[in-house]
Amino acid sequence: MRRIAHLDMDAFFASIELLRYPQLKGLPVVIGGGRRKVDDALLTAQPERDLRFIPVADFPLLKDYVGRGVITTATYAARQFGVGSAMGMMKAAKLCPQAIVLPVDFDEVRKYSRLFKSTIVEIAPQMEDRGVDEVYIDFTDVPGGQREGGRVLARLIQKAITEATGLTCSVGVAPNKLLAKMASEFNKPNGISVVHETDLQNKIWPLTCRKINGIGPKADEKLQALGIHTIGELAVLTPEFLIRHFGKATGAWMHEVAWGRDERPVVTSSEPVSMSRETTFARDLHAVRDRAELGNIFTGLCIKLAHDLASKGYAAKTIGIKLRYDDFKIATRDQTLVGHTHDAAVIRQTAGQCLKRVPLGKKLRLLGVRAGTLEKTENLPENPEKGIFNASNMPDAYIKRSLIAPENIANDALTRQLF
Repeated sequence: MRRIAHLDMDAFFASIELLRYPQLKGLPVVIGGGRRKVDDALLTAQPERDLRFIPVADFPLLKDYVGRGVITTATYAARQFGVGSAMGMMKAAKLCPQAIVLPVDFDEVRKYSRLFKSTIVEIAPQMEDRGVDEVYIDFTDVPGGQREGGRVLARLIQKAITEATGLTCSVGVAPNKLLAKMASEFNKPNGISVVHETDLQNKIWPLTCRKINGIGPKADEKLQALGIHTIGELAVLTPEFLIRHFGKATGAWMHEVAWGRDERPVVTSSEPVSMSRETTFARDLHAVRDRAELGNIFTGLCIKLAHDLASKGYAAKTIGIKLRYDDFKIATRDQTLVGHTHDAAVIRQTAGQCLKRVPLGKKLRLLGVRAGTLEKTENLPENPEKGIFNASNMPDAYIKRSLIAPENIANDALTRQLF
């Protein structure tokens, strides 16, 4: 019997901070905002103290935060006030002004991420990495993986992670990845939930459709407009009805997941689907009034993205952009090339063409550049029309489509053309 686990670290970023500052346990704490200067400021005020002995009253509060940052995560004490991930910190300050605010320590996050994952594979080697704080694990053939539906093995992994890191995690075990991810949310924090195929009607169908990983706000809004609020209500609909309203692929998928069906394997190694670089501005910028500043930022993002691709041995065939306006609405555009590239000038030029297809009347809050349809450079032929091209060997077909003279492609003057 197939047993798949989804393991999610509990408030990962915040929990790491509580290892450094145990005096904050049980208090509302949010992680996000600026650079790592809090420790230095606290030690300057209390030079003779170890970090763990710094008084709680000395920590910065969310009510005093000024900036444009967003929350990465929050302790469970802060979540009780409605504060959550991806929420603007200024908005969160209105909900929980007494929360302590700390910045992300990315070095520590990466360290503990590697540590908890290496602990897992020593016990259950079939693990799929799904990000910095979550994984899927195939329990099926692991000793103890079938006992109590997987609960025994989940408990063993939980204990091993806590001993290795001092952190807790929540685990859901089910017949597939779809149900396992849902189950991992049932008993947070530090919980284990086991779902069997026979549990579908009493444990899964009463949940809202948004609990299905893959049904986002827009799809859920459309479902609610059709009078469909729970997974059970979704399950009784015919595939034909869903296909008529959501299209062939999405409609058929919705019917399958409502019945708890998911045959995806646990993938132990995978190639990246895309790479991206983005930045949130310190202040809202306007495409006309702040053209020079935006142009420099845009060029910098393209150069960094090109470096990411080249250093990791990839080239991209699709280049895209992401904008977030001052009203938080998002616009994305992309363009597919006739060949692959990791050249900064080509990325800059292509992303610039994407920019010309989005409204630029409103102020911008965020700007990003994305590279997709990746391929290992070692697998690409030398022929530039099928392989890798740069500013000097870009195919005529692309140049004609771009409407930019070839001699300008690698020219810094492009900055003046785009914003």
